Amino acid sequence: MTESLYTSSDKIGLPPGSIIHVGDVHQAETRISVIDFSRDHVEERRIESLGDILKYKESESVTWVIVEGLVDAEVVGNIGEIFDIHPLVVEDILTAHQRPKFEEYEHYLYIVMKSLLSENEQFEVEDEQVSIVLLEKFVLVFKEKTDELFRPLMQRIATSKGRFRTMGADYLAYAILDIIVDRLFILVDSLDDAINAIEDTLITTEPTKEILLTIQRLKKELIHIRRYVSPIREVMAAMLRSESELIREKTQIYLRDVSDHAIRIIESIESYKDILSSLMDIYISSVSNKMNEVMKVLTVFASIFIPLTFLAGIYGMNFEYMPELKWKFAYPFIWGIFIAVPVLLLAYFKKKKWL
Repeated sequence: MTESLYTSSDKIGLPPGSIIHVGDVHQAETRISVIDFSRDHVEERRIESLGDILKYKESESVTWVIVEGLVDAEVVGNIGEIFDIHPLVVEDILTAHQRPKFEEYEHYLYIVMKSLLSENEQFEVEDEQVSIVLLEKFVLVFKEKTDELFRPLMQRIATSKGRFRTMGADYLAYAILDIIVDRLFILVDSLDDAINAIEDTLITTEPTKEILLTIQRLKKELIHIRRYVSPIREVMAAMLRSESELIREKTQIYLRDVSDHAIRIIESIESYKDILSSLMDIYISSVSNKMNEVMKVLTVFASIFIPLTFLAGIYGMNFEYMPELKWKFAYPFIWGIFIAVPVLLLAYFKKKKWL
């Protein structure tokens, strides 16, 4: 899946920090959910009014606010005002084609990630921007659409009575990053299956235009993946270098684990880039070999018929005095030559292993 590197024309001429949604509209509704938890309690609810969020600001527990669907830019802007988020950050949240990045502000941290998933057997990659704002007791997540990305994490919070509920908002942010990065392993497995299928096809069948188109499409998808996966290494490195009090030292241990996973995924993707280039070389070689086989057959036929054409040309000349023409065995003799020459040439080609 390729996408434009340019923002919407709707933003041209607008001042920085303009509250307008730019990107693919995945759903028309903006849905807000809250999960509030501590060691002793968990509350999950749907927010109908932004005023309902305010009561959690007085709570000592950790609150996870999930905003799904960014088409209602005003709602996102109001949430930014509630938590005193810089207008430029709100603008980035609403601009769906952001590069993964990490930014530090006075009382919060801003993280942009991309959730990538292959939607079908043809390995067509769909991406979704996930913006994370980490505050002291809040984690705000902004997504483009409603899906099951965080459902395992929600279930873990609901059933856990141990470390998760006591680790704070920074640990929740780590868990969100971890689930996004781990999802990339599924993507890598799908890519591996697609590449293996092409390899098997190239080995067992003749090269076709469909194989070439598949290789080219996978190369485009790989460029799309690399654009959003490669910066994750920088994001994790920046978080590990951060001296912000919002990321405690014991959480950095877990962030290093996410960083290791990201590096493994990036290395795998880089290796697949080389593999696809090799597959393209194999395809070109297969096409060349097929063409060589055709040319070899044509050359054999030409080599056989050249002497026959020469003989036929000689005896087809209209000279009056050609002694062989009056010989009664001339006709069967010339046919014997016409049969013997191809047989001898074919035997010679076989001996030289040209056939």
